[in-house]
Amino acid sequence: MASAPNADEALFDQFLDDRGHAVSSEDWETSYNKKQCPDCGALHDRSAVDCSVCGWDPRP
Repeated sequence: MASAPNADEALFDQFLDDRGHAVSSEDWETSYNKKQCPDCGALHDRSAVDCSVCGWDPRP
């Protein structure tokens, strides 16, 4: 579940977090000076907005 943009979703995120569920949104990892896809591990330039290998996109 992504992090909450409004108060109702923030309350729900807190409920899930209190019960051990991950609520933060997944984002690019970094490896050296590149972005790394968290799904497949492919490396991309810093300007990448989605993974050209597996299609992962950090935007909801």
